[in-house]
Amino acid sequence: MLWKDRYELGVPRIDRQHKELFRRVGAFLQVLRSEVCWNEKVIRLHEMLEFMKRYVVEHFRDEEEYQKSINYPRYEIHRKIHADMVKYVSEVSKQFEQSDNNEELMQQFGGRLLAWLINHVAAEDQLIADYARKKGMSGNDG
Repeated sequence: MLWKDRYELGVPRIDRQHKELFRRVGAFLQVLRSEVCWNEKVIRLHEMLEFMKRYVVEHFRDEEEYQKSINYPRYEIHRKIHADMVKYVSEVSKQFEQSDNNEELMQQFGGRLLAWLINHVAAEDQLIADYARKKGMSGNDG
């Protein structure tokens, strides 16, 4: 698994969602690298894209609600980063369908998605945790 404990924010719901995102991105990459024929991969990739489109919106909403609850000063910046990623996932999903399931597009998407997830959770999201710790706010949200 690509997840590392150092990525934890100390907010149980957000940490669970991050772990699930890492698990799903890892599964996405495994499908791309698997030996099965492309037509079989396409079915799985479409399912995974649909999940990602729904789940990132749900996760980002929860993470943004937490930021608002602690008066996180970088909220607007962080929200914009999230919005850009939602737009990217949606655009790639649409391009994949319109390109007759272009494999190269999915390879690029998989790499970019993984890099974005690691960089975002390991850097940008850690700023939220640092802020909450400095303010003495508990991350225990169940």
